[in-house]
Amino acid sequence: MSAALAVTDLVAGYDPGVPIVNGASLTVAAGEIVAVLGPNGAGKSTLIKAIAGVTPVQSGSVFLGEEDITRLPAHRMVRHGLAFVPQTENIFTGLSVEDNLLLAAGILKPTERAGRIAEIYRFFPDLARQRRLAAGRLSGGQRQMAAIARALIVAPRVLMLDEPSAGLSPKLVEGVFARLAEIRAHGVAIVLVEQNARAALAIADRGLILVEGRERHEGRASELWGDPRVAELYLGGVRA
Repeated sequence: MSAALAVTDLVAGYDPGVPIVNGASLTVAAGEIVAVLGPNGAGKSTLIKAIAGVTPVQSGSVFLGEEDITRLPAHRMVRHGLAFVPQTENIFTGLSVEDNLLLAAGILKPTERAGRIAEIYRFFPDLARQRRLAAGRLSGGQRQMAAIARALIVAPRVLMLDEPSAGLSPKLVEGVFARLAEIRAHGVAIVLVEQNARAALAIADRGLILVEGRERHEGRASELWGDPRVAELYLGGVRA
C-alpha cells in the first residue's frame, strides 16, 4: 500500500540557487500523525509550504498516494485531497464562522455543501454554537479550530498544519491537539510542524527532526522525547 503522502529529496526555496529545504524526504500513512520538529531556521515551515505549492520547488518529488503533485499550484491542491493550514491569516476575520465554512465549501457541488457543513458542526460543536459570530471575535483556540474546520470541509486525505499551537495557552493547545488526534482516527494523514515538541510528540505517531533543510533523525514519537540525539540536533552541535 502506498503512503498517503510521500516526499522525496525535496529542494525548495524562495530564490533560485538558494534553497532552504535541502533534499528533505518524508512519508505519512493514512491515519498517521508525523511531527516535523527542529531548531529555528531549520526549514520546517518552508518544507510544508513547498509541499502545499506555496513555495517554489527546485527539485525532488511530492506524491499524494499514486498521484504526482510536485509543483501543482497551491489553489489546486485542495481538489486533489491536500489541505494546508498556515500559521497566520488562516481565516477571514471579518466574516462569520458560517461564512468562512461556506466559502471553503464553494468547491463542492451545491447539493453537498449543507450536508458537509452540518458534519463539520457535529465535529466542532463550539463552532456550531458561534456560527453567526465574526471569526475575528473568536478566542485563539477557537480561531485555530475554525481554520482546521475550513480545511476539513473538502474531506482531505492529508492535512498539514504550520505551528497550530503558536500564541495559545497550554490549555488551548491541549484542546486543539486532542481534536487533531480525533481527526487522525478518521483516517486522515496529518503533518504537523511545531516548535512545541513536547505537545506535538504527545499526539504524533512518528517524529522527524529537520536541520538545515534536511531530515537528520526520525523515530517513533514515544521514543524521541528522551533521545539524546534529538537534544543535540536542537542545539546544533552535531553534523552528519
